[in-house]
Amino acid sequence: MESPIDKVWSFYTDLHHLQVITPKKLDLKVIESSSSKITLGQTASFSSKMMVRITWNTRITFCEPYRYIDEMSNALFKRWKHVHVFSKAFDGQTRVSDEIEFELQFGFLGRMLERYALNKLRKIFAHRQQATIRALIDS
Repeated sequence: MESPIDKVWSFYTDLHHLQVITPKKLDLKVIESSSSKITLGQTASFSSKMMVRITWNTRITFCEPYRYIDEMSNALFKRWKHVHVFSKAFDGQTRVSDEIEFELQFGFLGRMLERYALNKLRKIFAHRQQATIRALIDS
């Protein structure tokens, strides 16, 4: 991204920007949050349409400038750990990386669907990257 790292960090750590960058068809809603900014220990509840509307809770388990981790619990994911990393690229641009570890519920059936879920997640994060670029250009 062609924005300075502090600007990208500030954008991403404003919880309400998640709704700006998430694909509209997912109809993401912030139900409740202990803070509007991402901070260590912050908890939040969301809902979204996947195939059906699901809700989930997240907790920020690590947060320091340019890196934070959210861990989720819900009926779909048995385990979810999402590491957000922001770094300065050699050309002064900002690189945003998402590292995700997850395991679906439903035992064997869940393991069979993990590749499908991973493909869906890749599309969501590709959309988020483009939506972030557009939002930061417009700001």
